[in-house]
Amino acid sequence: MSSVRIDEAPEGERNPSPAERGRPRYFHEDPRVKSPALTTVLSLVPGLGQIYLGYYGQGFLNIAIVASIITILAGEYSVLTPFLGIFLGFYWLYNIVDAYRRATLYNHALEGLGPTELPDIGIAENRGSMFWGVVLIIAGGVGLSHTAWGYSLAWLERWWPVALVLAGLYLIYKSFETRSKEKQRAR
Repeated sequence: MSSVRIDEAPEGERNPSPAERGRPRYFHEDPRVKSPALTTVLSLVPGLGQIYLGYYGQGFLNIAIVASIITILAGEYSVLTPFLGIFLGFYWLYNIVDAYRRATLYNHALEGLGPTELPDIGIAENRGSMFWGVVLIIAGGVGLSHTAWGYSLAWLERWWPVALVLAGLYLIYKSFETRSKEKQRAR
């Protein structure tokens, strides 16, 4: 793909408009280019900007997180309500910034700018996650026990920090595992 800019076109070729001057040719020629502005506007609906870019897993995860938090906040007031309200605002803003950043990085990768690589969006891969699979099964089981068998979920209000501890332990484990693999490769 050429990185010749429109304003550097040889004589005899079309004369670009002032709006086109200085813009890379790929912007007009490559149909794969994504608009960061459109991506940002779409991401006002959580996850939609990521889906537009092809990051389907991230997009649907964002939708699920925001919908879950809104559902929890629509219920009875609990100790978690202020925390979840602040987290929802932060996560919504993060979703918008992330969509813009991904669109920009995507376009830079198309142009071949800089040493950055486009993150793997996992479209062609059929891989799973043992950790998230177990988390979803547990969450589904807890939800099913409440809806199908009438089991009270009042204990969640007291024990929800255990999920944070377990997630932290998992992240520490993955960090040590990654470092160990890097040391083995260096040998």
